[in-house]
Amino acid sequence: MAFGPVQLIVLGFDHPRFHGEIIAELERLRASDTVRVIDALAVHKDEDGALDVGHLSNLGQEEAIELGSKIGALIGLGIGGEEGMEAGSIAGAEAAAEGVHVLLESDDAWHVLGDIPNGTAAALLLIEHHWAVPLRDAVLRAGGYRIGDGFVSPLDLVAIGLHTAEEAQRLHAMETARGGTGG
Repeated sequence: MAFGPVQLIVLGFDHPRFHGEIIAELERLRASDTVRVIDALAVHKDEDGALDVGHLSNLGQEEAIELGSKIGALIGLGIGGEEGMEAGSIAGAEAAAEGVHVLLESDDAWHVLGDIPNGTAAALLLIEHHWAVPLRDAVLRAGGYRIGDGFVSPLDLVAIGLHTAEEAQRLHAMETARGGTGG
């Protein structure tokens, strides 16, 4: 399995109106081999700060085991060299087969959960950009490497003519407004 770049996206919801639309879109992207959800958490934090966490992934068991094996091998390599890589690969595959969730094992995920205001919800999506595999490989074959990445705000696209100021303001407000305006 060729593995693409991985990104963690954290989305906030003041008054969530979940009707399956987000999951359906992630499934559509998976079916077209555009992205894969490695792991996802849907989190609701009540007014007292208590968390209710649900999981989502659109990896099949075989893909999850292979991914777990690769992640475990990388961790093991960093800790114990080649011997650690082999042990990590086995442990990662076993953990994935048992349904261990990457985000719940991540200190970064728990740090983000602490930032969610009481009485709101959030979605943490750990996605693989499978569409980017051929592009990444072409860049590597050309001797290139990634220096940085990030989302560009619609406001930054006005200066180069990709958005009008009004459209950029509308999109920026939609993307960043707490409580969402829905679309």
